Amino acid sequence: MNGKVTIVTGAAQGIGRAIAELLAEKGSDIVIFDIIDGSEAVAAIEGKGRRCAFYNVDVSDFQAAAAAIDQVTKDMGKIDNLVNNAGITIDKLLVRMKEEDWDRVIRVNLKSVFNCTKAVIRHMLKTGGSIVNISSVTGVMGNPGQANYAASKAGIIGFTKSVAKEYAERSIRVNAVAPGFIRTKMTDILDEKAKEAMFAAIPLKRLGEPEDVANVVYFLLSKYSSYVTGEVINVNGGLHM
Repeated sequence: MNGKVTIVTGAAQGIGRAIAELLAEKGSDIVIFDIIDGSEAVAAIEGKGRRCAFYNVDVSDFQAAAAAIDQVTKDMGKIDNLVNNAGITIDKLLVRMKEEDWDRVIRVNLKSVFNCTKAVIRHMLKTGGSIVNISSVTGVMGNPGQANYAASKAGIIGFTKSVAKEYAERSIRVNAVAPGFIRTKMTDILDEKAKEAMFAAIPLKRLGEPEDVANVVYFLLSKYSSYVTGEVINVNGGLHM
C-alpha cells in the first residue's frame, strides 16, 4: 500500500484505530474522520512514518462529509481507499425505542456510508479505488434490543452489493466486513456473566480483537483481493456461519 491514501471514518479509537494503524504499517498515508479527539491516533500513525491528517467531521452530515472529502483531495493529493467504520449503538427493546434513537443510529451508521461513498466515488471514477464498509454480525442474524443497529448494518450489506455492481467496470471495488463480538471498551465493561454467555455462543470461545478485523480490511484493500468485490466477510469466531 505504499503511496496510497486511505480515509478511515471513526478511527480515533477502537476498531477504526486498529485499521488505521495497520494500514499505516503497510505503507498507506491515513486520513481520520471523527468527532472525538484523534491526537493519540494521529501520533501513533505518524510514529510509523506515515502522513496522517485528522478532520473533525460529522460524517452523518451530507454536506460536511462531502466538503471534508473535497478538502482531502486538496491536502493529500488523492484518495485511493475509503473505510466506512463510524458507528454508534443505542440499544433498547423496540417498544421502548424512541424515534430519535432509531433516527440517530440510522443516520450515523448507514447514512454516513452513503454520504462518504457518494463523495469519494466522484474522485475514484478516473483512478479506481477500493471501499470497505464495516457492517456487523447483528446485521446478518439480528439481535434483541438492537433493531435500529441491525437495520443499519443490514442496510450496509445491501448498499455494498449494489454499489459494487454499479462501479466494478470503473475499477472501483466495494466490499464489507461483518465483525462479531470484538474486544473494545464496550465489551470490557461487561460483567463476567455476560462475557461467559458471549463465549458460550462463539465456537472459538473468545472475543475477537480489533486487529482481527483490521487484517481482513487490509486484505480487501490490498492487491491480494484484486478480484474480490461485492462480498461480505464475517469475522465472528463462528458465531454465525
